[in-house]
Amino acid sequence: MMNKQSTNASSSFMSYKLRDVAFIALTGVFCGAIFFGTSLSYNFLAAGLAAIGMGPVANDLLLGLWMIAGPLAAMLTHKLGASTLGELLGSFVEMILGGQWGAATLISGLIQGAGNGLGFALTGYKRFDKLGLLLSTITGTIITFGWSLINEGYAKYNIGFLLLLFVVRFISIGFFAGVLVYWINKLVEKSGILNRD
Repeated sequence: MMNKQSTNASSSFMSYKLRDVAFIALTGVFCGAIFFGTSLSYNFLAAGLAAIGMGPVANDLLLGLWMIAGPLAAMLTHKLGASTLGELLGSFVEMILGGQWGAATLISGLIQGAGNGLGFALTGYKRFDKLGLLLSTITGTIITFGWSLINEGYAKYNIGFLLLLFVVRFISIGFFAGVLVYWINKLVEKSGILNRD
């Protein structure tokens, strides 16, 4: 027998409306263009930081921008799975615009969206506020950092450099996918276009 919380979560997932799909689609397309632009500036930033032996920091500095679609989609729709869908769509748009990482962008988008979504899941999909975004930042940082250790060669770095990368990533995600998303959501709410039931 399903408990009330799992019933609510299941009901939330099944209650997507056309408006929710439109918000996720718009978020994904808009953020996908941002992802593409960010990936271009990444090359210059990485080259500049490499000159002082800090090249890998570029990825962590910009990761928050690459993770903005998921929490924004979740905050705008309050739906289970919106974070993963928004991030995946954003990565798809980046890929078709000619992003330098090709189809691998989709894997990153899936991991980033699931990482952010886990934070909202910890609240039972009931806290789409500062707490939800804080938890989303924490889980997003941990999940994506784990992926970087496995897939991006982070495991070869010494513990001090790993701690630096982790802190930079946490701050980047916290600002772009946390604070900035919170401000954008507030502006959208004030506009009245959400009109939640």
